[in-house]
Amino acid sequence: MALHFRKRVLAAERYESAGIFDVNGDGIPDIVSGAFWYEGPDFRRQHRLGTVAAFDEYYDDFSTIPMDVNGDGRLDFITGGWWGNTLRWRENPGVAGQEWPEHIIAETGHIETTRAWDVDGDGELELVPNTPGGPLVVYKLLRDAQGRGTGQFAAHKLKFRGRANDTQGHGLGFGDLAGHGRGDFVLTHGWLEAPARPYEDEWIWHPEFNLGRAPSVPILVVDLNGDGKNELILGEGHAYGLSWWDYTLAADGARTWRRHDIDPLSSQYHDLQWLDIDGDGAPELITGKRFRAHPQGDEGDKDPYGWYVFKWTGECFVKHVIDFGPLGTGKGLGIHFAVADLNGNGRLDVVAPGKDGLVIYYNEGNA
Repeated sequence: MALHFRKRVLAAERYESAGIFDVNGDGIPDIVSGAFWYEGPDFRRQHRLGTVAAFDEYYDDFSTIPMDVNGDGRLDFITGGWWGNTLRWRENPGVAGQEWPEHIIAETGHIETTRAWDVDGDGELELVPNTPGGPLVVYKLLRDAQGRGTGQFAAHKLKFRGRANDTQGHGLGFGDLAGHGRGDFVLTHGWLEAPARPYEDEWIWHPEFNLGRAPSVPILVVDLNGDGKNELILGEGHAYGLSWWDYTLAADGARTWRRHDIDPLSSQYHDLQWLDIDGDGAPELITGKRFRAHPQGDEGDKDPYGWYVFKWTGECFVKHVIDFGPLGTGKGLGIHFAVADLNGNGRLDVVAPGKDGLVIYYNEGNA
């Protein structure tokens, strides 16, 4: 694999989250990050969408998840952060330059970041914020008889069986570990097996591992070796390390997990995506450093910055460096980066937000 990317600095803004979706309904993808959206296809026109609260070095904006929340045919987005203690959606008004009203979905406590997964298997995405020290709650958009969003969400606090403390830590993943065709949740010190009725029944707690102090969000759940059972891929959010974990299954059904290093010498891996970025039909691991995940004190926080594509060989991962270097040369990926085909050439491009700026990486393939 010899991927080439063309780097374009879009803005010096320090928002740590970005999303790619069609804001104005012209069929062309746009970029949304923090208080602005950038109009495709050239992204030169920057439109302000509203104010984002700032706290020290951070903005309270740790996700950009597109969703038509109110059923008006326009894509809104979901956000929330550590300081505001709320999960929120911002309403697309349909007029460039007009304020995007902000609506509170729920008082949640501190949000590390939020992801969207189909928790109940109905084909629609639900919202799952990672709230360290708080409960695991799934927020489901309520829809009308025509399937359109109503602007309202139902909160489903999951019930644990086998664990008295129904809270989560830093790090969250979702995927089928039990092999029952349903999505299970992965937490820092174990995983929750999904019942047939996810909002009514108890989730079975399996305390089978310790993934570290601050694993990534997401923790990926993927079948790496094609043996029909899923493995885990995760980064250390505030320390060194990127790893994958597999397990052996005993006759009594007990799992024994084993860690394999992917990249033990890089730090602050927060967001991971598993997508086919080289176009060979098989997914790759896309991830990189989050610039100043904490203002200071993280392991490796003064190291150079970069992002990478890791190719699975069938036995291990091979690291391909896309960008790397000191501040001003290298580039991290923030807490919620975005991947999509921006120019319609069939190749996936990367939008990298962060305190080190907002950058587009155009995928020029293997040329």
